[in-house]
Amino acid sequence: MRAPVNRPATHLSAGCTEPLLNGLVALVTGGGSGIGRASALTLARHGASVVVAGRRKAALERTAAAGGEAIRPAPGDVTRVADAERIVKTALEVSGQLHVLVNNAGSVAATPLGQTTIETAEALWRTNVLAPTLLVELALPYLERTRGAIINVSSTFGHKPAPGISQYGASKAALEHLTRSWAIELAERGIRVNAIAPGPTDSEALERSGLPRSAIGQIKEDERRSIPLGRRGEPDDIARWIAALADPAAAWTTGQVVGIDGGYGLV
Repeated sequence: MRAPVNRPATHLSAGCTEPLLNGLVALVTGGGSGIGRASALTLARHGASVVVAGRRKAALERTAAAGGEAIRPAPGDVTRVADAERIVKTALEVSGQLHVLVNNAGSVAATPLGQTTIETAEALWRTNVLAPTLLVELALPYLERTRGAIINVSSTFGHKPAPGISQYGASKAALEHLTRSWAIELAERGIRVNAIAPGPTDSEALERSGLPRSAIGQIKEDERRSIPLGRRGEPDDIARWIAALADPAAAWTTGQVVGIDGGYGLV
């Protein structure tokens, strides 16, 4: 009989839903606001040391200040090789290890046919697909040593078609396919790969999409009315699931895309 594997004790394994992440080092991209900020704070609250990456230094510093000594900022553009290398190096400076990579940094833009520029489409794919690929490549040796976890942040629109945002939706569909493919490829190395697919969530994403304020307000109201549970999501709704997938107690969960969307993907 094979000897039982000793795993870190967690609240999840004790029958509780609170993850226990003591001693883990996590790298969260897009950590200056929204889901990334909430995820960093949640991971830190449950015991992880967290490095938050992103292009907005001041926003990252605010996240770090809110998390105390458990969070440190790593400013940089994750689509650039040199910046991504520096960000991973910053994470390794915590303890020489890396246990969790959260690919949360994302870009959204309206791309109606007849008005889509190649520059806009390329920017979406660089951020939503190529940057996660680059970070996984850089983090892979360290995640293998810790038998760690990769968590990609997709979207309901990765599997729910919608007009006017086809390039965004396609990029998230690609990220979901990468999630499943990487899960199979990395299983023998002990690395788990999962994704969260949030529904419409209150963050700065729409405000930074270039849409006029009046259009954003209408989009939010239309989405709220379409969500079966009757409200848009909050970043904390998503962050708690990211923490759960980061928990070593989720050791038999890989290749999953978990929809956290109030039922929006069903309608």
